Amino acid sequence: MTAVDLATRILNREPRAAARLMRLVDDGAPAARDVLARLSPHTGNAYILGVTGNPGSGKSTLVNRLIARLRALDQTVGCVAIDPTSPFSGGAILGDRVRMQEHAMDPGVFIRSVATRGNLGGISRSTPAMVQVLDAMGFDWIIVETVGVGQDEVDIVRLADTSVVVLVPGLGDDVQADKAGLMEIADIFALNKSDVAGHARLQREIRAMLALHRQARRDAESWFPQICPTQASEGQGVADLVETIFKHREWLENSAPRDLRRRERAEHLIALIARTELHARLHHAAQTHLIKTLAGDLVEGQTDPYAAADQVLEAILKAHT
Repeated sequence: MTAVDLATRILNREPRAAARLMRLVDDGAPAARDVLARLSPHTGNAYILGVTGNPGSGKSTLVNRLIARLRALDQTVGCVAIDPTSPFSGGAILGDRVRMQEHAMDPGVFIRSVATRGNLGGISRSTPAMVQVLDAMGFDWIIVETVGVGQDEVDIVRLADTSVVVLVPGLGDDVQADKAGLMEIADIFALNKSDVAGHARLQREIRAMLALHRQARRDAESWFPQICPTQASEGQGVADLVETIFKHREWLENSAPRDLRRRERAEHLIALIARTELHARLHHAAQTHLIKTLAGDLVEGQTDPYAAADQVLEAILKAHT
């Protein structure tokens, strides 16, 4: 199948064609680039919702409920769910797809699970391209559910229009919460598992943290992150969460022109692709004789690690000029 044929089928919203391209993207196949280039002019219309948080906070269950709620509002939804990769076997259990089985036969929903393949930041290297595919297919909403993240794995904020951080009680004290980079990217906090002890205390801690940050900014026009208690397993609080997401969307559209937001996202996308390409070339270089030779020189004291790294970078740049 030619790139033109595959791109045409994707623009016609054929799920199998989209799945095929996503597989090529995830495998890093060069053939994917021409198709993505043909799809690019047809992107920029979907609203991207990022859902992130610590492992075990109930992100997948909450995303499942969000999809159901958006579908009830007659919105189409594409979803990219990232799962962790084993550092030993390289495999991954794509559990998010299992949790969202109720939407499997809905033509208004497309769910793709993808492994991180060792990428840090909460999303995989292929995530932006997969979002682009779903965008070109014409989905109203694209939900990106990150892998369970820690304090500073916050790449999702550069990809999403609205970032929802899912929290649950018992993950640390108020000092721990205040220092976490994860806390600083939230447009909305979904305080999940409201039946767990300590939920009220967590709300107080988050409100106190937000009050301090707002006082430090002294910017009345900025969006003030909202707190939405949820019990995803029972569907409680999901309607309020979706309503708050729509409020942030309205604020965003009134505070920053759409073209400006698209330009900012394009800048981040170009930088991300550049880093991804460089990482791939560096990984390839690591398998070559050059690094093995330099490693031997380093062990024997004939070079230093910075000089060795400079030689590797020079070799990579020379090979692609």
